[in-house]
Amino acid sequence: MILLNSKKRLITLLIVLVCGIIVFILGLGTTGLVDETPPLFAASARAMSESGDWLTPKVNGIFRFDKPPLTYWLMGFFYSLPKNEIWDSFGTLSARLPSALASLFLMLMIGDTLLCWPQKSDSQFLTPIVASLGFALSPLIIIWSRTAVSDALLTGTLGISLLLFWRRMASENNDQCISAWVFLGLAILVKGPVALVLALLTITSFLFCQKSWETLLSKINPKKGFLITTLISVPWYVLELLKEGKPFWDNFFGYHNFQRYTSVVNNHAEPFWFFLYIMILASLPFTPFLYHGIFKTFKDFLKSSKESCNVTETLYTYSLCWLTSVLIFFSLSATKLPSYWLPAIPAAALLISNSFISLKNKNKSYSYFWIFNILILFGFSIAFFFSNIWLSSINDPEMPNLATELISSGIIFKAKMFFSSFTLFAIILFSLKSKNILLYLQILLLIGQSYLMTPIRKLADTSRQLPLRNISKLILDTREGRETLAMIGIRKPSLHYYSRQIVFYEPNTEEGLINLSERLNTERRENYEDQPDYDYKSLLIVIDEYSTRRQQWSKINHQKLGKFGIYNLWRIQKSDLNKYSKFLVKSGFKSTWENRKVEKF
Repeated sequence: MILLNSKKRLITLLIVLVCGIIVFILGLGTTGLVDETPPLFAASARAMSESGDWLTPKVNGIFRFDKPPLTYWLMGFFYSLPKNEIWDSFGTLSARLPSALASLFLMLMIGDTLLCWPQKSDSQFLTPIVASLGFALSPLIIIWSRTAVSDALLTGTLGISLLLFWRRMASENNDQCISAWVFLGLAILVKGPVALVLALLTITSFLFCQKSWETLLSKINPKKGFLITTLISVPWYVLELLKEGKPFWDNFFGYHNFQRYTSVVNNHAEPFWFFLYIMILASLPFTPFLYHGIFKTFKDFLKSSKESCNVTETLYTYSLCWLTSVLIFFSLSATKLPSYWLPAIPAAALLISNSFISLKNKNKSYSYFWIFNILILFGFSIAFFFSNIWLSSINDPEMPNLATELISSGIIFKAKMFFSSFTLFAIILFSLKSKNILLYLQILLLIGQSYLMTPIRKLADTSRQLPLRNISKLILDTREGRETLAMIGIRKPSLHYYSRQIVFYEPNTEEGLINLSERLNTERRENYEDQPDYDYKSLLIVIDEYSTRRQQWSKINHQKLGKFGIYNLWRIQKSDLNKYSKFLVKSGFKSTWENRKVEKF
């Protein structure tokens, strides 16, 4: 480990910290939760906090076995803090903080690792900042680090673990540091066995490339380490299996792990090369430098394999093994989602910093890569100047006026001005042959993402989530006798989160109407927050504008209590619902709800 001037190290990490706060923390709780998945996490975590049951995640009166508990525990911790309802009125700050803090800490770990182990005699303090910003400014990281799901927390815990493994192998002292195994155990508690698989693939492939692999393996102490990881991660799985038995085994291990990997789930089928495409998107607008970093790292590895190489200079080789492990593992998966790429982005950021070190010396590739990158920036500018072409193609039934609102809010104009200025600034820096052009553009992008993303988030919240919050408030104000609540057509878990009531979700089809009638008569679902009166004469229904036009719903007598956005709140009599349900059954329609193993949103 290189001895550093502690003052310079502190200043550099403070710069990284401030940048991370700007990207991940500012304005984190000023908007509502985004459907579909975040309200499920938030509702489960809030239920843990308020009910005192910290073992089994539950939402809307049913078990939620899709993810292990660490994400829920951390969210629940913030929900449990004093006066939470005052400083977190939407409940979104508590739900999003685990994701944001995980990304912030990983960003600091990336910077500190390059500070302590400069690669290939690179002693300047700019490279750690470039690598940290390369991670934080990834479009996928910007989105998921401010989203109340488990993906960013997995990326943070697994990323910190993998960096600590490399630091242990690169360290010259013989202390028995176990922190890498601790974070690996936490990663397994975030999203299950996938964390262990990715860590093993990364470390194994790296050791395979090293001549002194036995020495490096002994440094990370796998026997003691696996024991520590097991003690941290396994007890919850054992307790949950003992408590819930087969339903937990089938749902978590069978469906959400084995079935997701071996078969297509929820129509998320993509071609084998899908993550090559995502890799391009995830590093925009600096993707050319990722590919240059990969090429240079591979070239340096081939060269070092013929010579003796100090393990302290293998961070980029380790990063390439890391990125490749994620790419291969998830490319083989039958179910593919863009968020699966997140664990590879820290490695991609380190490889981008390798490109920065190389290109600042203005080798032959310097001009070609910057011309290519400037063309990408110019393409973004052109796309916004001709926004009238693609804005007309936007067709979101939940935000029917989105295109008009984007224009009237000034967001499109701001995007035009920003990317035009960004492109012009890049051309000027390239003409001046600036050595640190990549860093300067990252700083400009750091400012620009706040300039653009803040109004975009507020617009999306006003158009998409505010109507659901308003109608939830109306439900609380107008509910009689613990009426049951249903949502028909467009199904939003946030309705359960904001109303705190059990919600029966059904499609707007004939089968959906029959399902609702039968479920209200036979299914008895409740939780600590809400115990509906299933025998009460009426029920409340939230139904979107499109579903109200369906014949089977328009013919039912109803009392319209209010409307917000595309959502209507009706009160209908159960006798009317049951009567029309019987009519549909006689017409040949059948219920389908008993065939569904889990409630789908």
